[in-house]
Amino acid sequence: MKISGEFEVNLQPINSHAKGTDNITLGRMSIAKTFTGELTATSQGEMLSAITPTQGSAGYVAIEQVTGTVSGKQGSFVLQHFGLMNKGESSLVVTVVPDSGTGELTGLTGSMEINIENGKHYYVFDYDLN
Repeated sequence: MKISGEFEVNLQPINSHAKGTDNITLGRMSIAKTFTGELTATSQGEMLSAITPTQGSAGYVAIEQVTGTVSGKQGSFVLQHFGLMNKGESSLVVTVVPDSGTGELTGLTGSMEINIENGKHYYVFDYDLN
């Protein structure tokens, strides 16, 4: 199944244990999202990032737990993010953590594509529910 919609995201800095050196900036942020469309849910999580001194080069990883409904089925699941920017060229992998689905979403697998256009966030969620 493939569904799509919009989401709003709120990122807030969190005190970080790690400090960057050699002009590398390490960061930690809280994530709070509200999804609309066939994914009607909220999520909470955390993100770690590294920003290099080279313009447009950075990386991040994140984990967020999504709670709500997917195509009318109630439950929760966890998304894992792996994102890189290499001098402005970006790549992003967002995948459902295996066996993280609960309730009617038990057995959920899949991946999510995230797009940002004119400041709005959109998702395409390609999933399977076994």
